[in-house]
Amino acid sequence: MKNTKNLVVFLITAVALIALPLVLQTQGNAWVRILDIALLYVLLALGLNIVVGYAGLLDLGYVAFFAIGAYLFALMGSPHLTDTFPAFKAMFPNGLHTSLLIVIPLALLVAGLLGVLLGAPTLKLRGDYLAIVTLGFGEIIRVLLNTLDHPYNITNGPKGITSIDSIKFWGLDLGRPYLLEIGDFSYRISSVTLYYYLFLALVIFTIIISHRLQISRVGRAWMAIREDEIAAKAMGINTRNMKLLAFGMGASFGGVAGSMFAAFQSFVSPESFILMESVMIVAMVVLGGIGHLPGVVLGAVLLAALPEVLRYVAGPLHAATGGRLDAAILRQLFIALAMIVIMLVRPRGLWPSPEHGKSLQRRMAPDPVPGSAQAQTPGVDTPADEVPGSGDRPMSINP
Repeated sequence: MKNTKNLVVFLITAVALIALPLVLQTQGNAWVRILDIALLYVLLALGLNIVVGYAGLLDLGYVAFFAIGAYLFALMGSPHLTDTFPAFKAMFPNGLHTSLLIVIPLALLVAGLLGVLLGAPTLKLRGDYLAIVTLGFGEIIRVLLNTLDHPYNITNGPKGITSIDSIKFWGLDLGRPYLLEIGDFSYRISSVTLYYYLFLALVIFTIIISHRLQISRVGRAWMAIREDEIAAKAMGINTRNMKLLAFGMGASFGGVAGSMFAAFQSFVSPESFILMESVMIVAMVVLGGIGHLPGVVLGAVLLAALPEVLRYVAGPLHAATGGRLDAAILRQLFIALAMIVIMLVRPRGLWPSPEHGKSLQRRMAPDPVPGSAQAQTPGVDTPADEVPGSGDRPMSINP
């Protein structure tokens, strides 16, 4: 019965996710575009959740990996390199137009490698010190993107890179509307709706990977490091390798999201990767429920869509006050108030991870009978020769 109920919920959710952009595009592409941006932020939040939520490493420079993936796709999918360097023009006379099947693995690999390089010198840092170092890394990447237009024009500086190719695979160009024809029935699917389905597939794939990581030995090792790194090291966990793996895995998701962002926008510039973006991604993880996948997804969707939805609230208020209140400032004020209210009402996040473990078992267990062995030996949950948990459950968290 329970399996049937879960199957029904799954089918209803799947149908709703598939039909949602088709319904919204009848009201204009703006609403579908908001969904696309929200899905990109979900990808970013899921990647950062590995670093912050699982391993407990505060990363304020996560937007740097987002920028690396975006500029990688921009350089490989635009005429910028062939127009700037004659050597590229000679090798690729028609321009460097790279396939999606090459860009995604390459963005994942490059961003993951840079994530490991960032994590290597910060292995002994935690808390505020780690946050400051990662913040500096994010600012270094942004400054490099701004200044790498001389003596060799690699990033085109503050002007950014334009004319980026849309995503094409299996003869389908996501940058153009697609006419679906079934017999006499025809339906026009807009470009932003096609991107929605691609981003949704990537989000589902990322959620599956994150969930499998969470329940694996690697995930348990990350959580042990998050709770007490010294105790985890005493238990035999290689904390160095685990922290580097967390940085690399989280950064790789950010790189993939960046490449999708560049293709979706057809334009990238350093202004898209400022410190505030990193802060917002961290806020998505914390407000949703740190370390809990449904909460992270919920927080990312709300904080990504809320600024766009509030445009329709701040605009009329701006007009009603005769222009005395700036619409952009009003929008930021509403977002800040919403975040404060959430933290006051739900300090652990909108959808925190459920409480589990011995503390919950003790709370739900009845009081011991006076004179029993449990009452005579307080604090001892199991006999000394009995391993807690089921006998077939692997207890080791050392990969």
